[in-house]
Amino acid sequence: MTESGEAGPKPSNAADAIDEQANPGTSYEPVWTFRGYKMRPSEFNTAMTHYYRAEIQRSNVWRSRLDMTTNWAVVTVAAAITFVFAAPENHWGVFLLVMLLTVLFLSIEARRYRYYELWSLRARLMETDFFAAMLVPPFAPHAEWNETLAESLLQPEFPISRLEAIGRRLRNNYLAIFSILEAAILMKLYLHPIEPATLGELVARADVGPVGGGVVLGGTLIFLLILFLIAFITRDLHEASGEVVPKYDVEDFLGNLWPSNSAGKTSISKAAQSRLSRRKHRRQQVMALVVAADPDKMAGRVIREMKRGVTALHGRGMYMKQEREVLLIALTVTEIEQLKVIVREEDPHAFITVIPANEIVGQGFVPLEEND
Repeated sequence: MTESGEAGPKPSNAADAIDEQANPGTSYEPVWTFRGYKMRPSEFNTAMTHYYRAEIQRSNVWRSRLDMTTNWAVVTVAAAITFVFAAPENHWGVFLLVMLLTVLFLSIEARRYRYYELWSLRARLMETDFFAAMLVPPFAPHAEWNETLAESLLQPEFPISRLEAIGRRLRNNYLAIFSILEAAILMKLYLHPIEPATLGELVARADVGPVGGGVVLGGTLIFLLILFLIAFITRDLHEASGEVVPKYDVEDFLGNLWPSNSAGKTSISKAAQSRLSRRKHRRQQVMALVVAADPDKMAGRVIREMKRGVTALHGRGMYMKQEREVLLIALTVTEIEQLKVIVREEDPHAFITVIPANEIVGQGFVPLEEND
């Protein structure tokens, strides 16, 4: 990538001389050019390695924040159980307040988990599509890993929903915490001051002011069932990248090998393909309309440098009454700046309109066979 307005030869840096001495006669195309300085492939790999370490460090920081929130919940519940069971009075109502406080901890932890997933997504992307791809044929990074990573950096967004984050934290930690709280409530009511003679006596001990004990105990049980339901319905959401899960399941590749006349295996195959399609990250797509003085020359540069198709639409300016060719170009969001550079260099007075596209299907984007 060259800065606009550069002219003249680019000075060599120390890496040029070292590479020339190690491999005489071998020329290396610079990966990045900025203000006359060339970044060699070795320097690019070094930069990406340091960036990967930075993302790992950031992931570790947010991982420790997750553990800290869980520790708050565990300590709070343990302190409440110790206090209530040690007190001679029936202070079991403290458990209701602790339950509300634990819900707050769950909400905080789910929010932190979404941030953790953002940093983990980037680190995981480099592991699977950059480093791992160098170890097996064709010994090259995935074709779109750089644009996917660039979009995450330029337009960061949470990779998972709040519902999935809550479900994962429930299954990992909080279902056990809430279950212990519910068991502590029932045990305190059963033991204080003595064991009840009947079930009605046990329920009567759960009265909270004007609210009957049956309503209180029923509400806590319903609340616990709702949590179990959330954990159950979110178990098939697999947008989280920070979990220790493979990028693809074996079924994702074996699904097409199963005979179509087997109803059970066909349904499993479709489920596997559905999981695989959810894990594919599709970058935001846009349509660009360009009005320039020399559309043929500009279209040639877009096709040659950006490897994108260009369609010319005939138009007529209603103000100047001039006939113009309007260039229609389908792009991803990370390619907008490159298009602006080309347009600015060819025609500083050109006009560009960028329109968000709901979906672009075809060569270079989502293949038609994947859109069924």
